[in-house]
Amino acid sequence: MSLWGGRFSEPSDEDLRLLNDSIRFDQALYAEDIEGSMVYARALAEAGVISAGEAETIVEGLRQVMQEFDSDRFELAAGDEDIHTAVERRLIEIVGDVGGKLHTGRSRNDQVATDFRLWTMRAADRLHEALRMLQAAIVLVAEGHSETVMPGYTHMQPAQPITAAHWLMSFFWMLERDLDRLRASRARMADCPLGSGALAGNPFAIDRQEIGAELGFERASENSLDAVSDRDFVADMLYMISLCATHLSRLAEDILIYSNPSFGFITLDDRYSTGSSLMPQKRNADPMELMRGKTGRLIGNLAGFLTTLKGLPSGYNKDLQEDKEALFDALETMHQLLPVVTATINSLQINSEAMASALTDDLLATDLADYLVRKGVSFRQSHHIVGEVVRAAAERDQTLSQLPLSTLQRICPHFAGDVSDVFDFSLSIQRRDSYGGAAPGAVRAQIRRAKARLDV
Repeated sequence: MSLWGGRFSEPSDEDLRLLNDSIRFDQALYAEDIEGSMVYARALAEAGVISAGEAETIVEGLRQVMQEFDSDRFELAAGDEDIHTAVERRLIEIVGDVGGKLHTGRSRNDQVATDFRLWTMRAADRLHEALRMLQAAIVLVAEGHSETVMPGYTHMQPAQPITAAHWLMSFFWMLERDLDRLRASRARMADCPLGSGALAGNPFAIDRQEIGAELGFERASENSLDAVSDRDFVADMLYMISLCATHLSRLAEDILIYSNPSFGFITLDDRYSTGSSLMPQKRNADPMELMRGKTGRLIGNLAGFLTTLKGLPSGYNKDLQEDKEALFDALETMHQLLPVVTATINSLQINSEAMASALTDDLLATDLADYLVRKGVSFRQSHHIVGEVVRAAAERDQTLSQLPLSTLQRICPHFAGDVSDVFDFSLSIQRRDSYGGAAPGAVRAQIRRAKARLDV
């Protein structure tokens, strides 16, 4: 059954139907479509457009349609071009002509906008829960390693000592920002478009605020022309997912590097590693490579959809049918990745001895400059002096701590016997006790703050 054929003398060409029809993917919106129709039927009755009895007949028929979908018994018909057509066609089969009154004052434009917003609000809640589980895994592992010292890197070069917990917790806060974006997007999408009609509004005295409240929205949309074409919420979600995936890709990259035997800082559980068909010794972190690789796909969904939106005139345009597959794919991809990434973190083995053996005196060069600062030397001078010390050690093929005091004093007379205290990695970490710093106490405080966020 077509919802629009009266104007045309011939049916659509089959090739056009294949291009135009969206039922193959938008049937995922069946629950939201039926719920919205139930609420709309009652709104029509309250407005006096249909009788209370007719509304109840429609609602009972819709309940049966819902049951058929829920039990996977719903049978699509040849003319079901989208989920709205399919539901209305089946409703009329069940309740008769009264089912044809449901669409009074309503357009598929405001119908699909409502369905997809409602579906996306629920999807945002599910994604929020999955990300919280990953954050909880990060905190759990970090709690046991607030004093496990490891090299920290900038430009992928050894920089300063940090702790394994500090490294892990850096990703907790990236994800927390992602969740902030998700919550903000969820709040913005809670405008109900139902009752906007095709573009000009609804001519019957329906209560749009009440319709929105019954469906779980916060408010009715302000402008009917904007409401039917607004897909900002899709772009918001695709951006949030793309940036979140970018953060997870960075985590994956670190895991790939640190699990390489050349580093050996971490070991992945056998359940989250793969082998080679040729080389028996191989232990590959394939899930992390997939996390890294699928990030490109997710960013592509965002770029493609923004390109679709950029040239559209006002009002609804068929181009907007491209919104669903992009977001469906993005969310499905995230829900494939997140359980594996979470389990990988939960089962991660931190190799503290390998981390400790990778610590070198060069990581304490900044501490040596800070030592001179405490002796009254300006930091800019100290930086230059320690650069000379580093060069002297390299020329002698010695570490910084192996240089004799006499050599240090020839470079700068401010060096004294207590300079040996600088070459203690634990003390170096403990000095970084500022808010958010790498000191064990500061990291434990950071973890406490993170755990409080998990309870929100």
